[in-house]
Amino acid sequence: MTETPLKQQNTAAFYGQAVLSFGLALAAVTVGIIKLEASAWVRGFLGIAVLYLTTSAFTLAKVVRDRQEAGQIVSRVDQARLEKMLADHDPFQKL
Repeated sequence: MTETPLKQQNTAAFYGQAVLSFGLALAAVTVGIIKLEASAWVRGFLGIAVLYLTTSAFTLAKVVRDRQEAGQIVSRVDQARLEKMLADHDPFQKL
């Protein structure tokens, strides 16, 4: 059985828009925390919270993607088995 790689579904424009949007949102939150009229402890806590939220979001996205890719691989194996069974089946063969 030949193994074909899974095709990338996203366009370069979509990828660029996602990266730009993430960078803009992170910059806006950072400026907001810096300009906040609060003590350094509060700003530091908010900064660490944003970093934790960002890394958690990346981890969640990776886990969801990995689960989806695993499901696609299992589905492809099942489909290959079905295609082999159908190719080997001769409806005119006597039982």
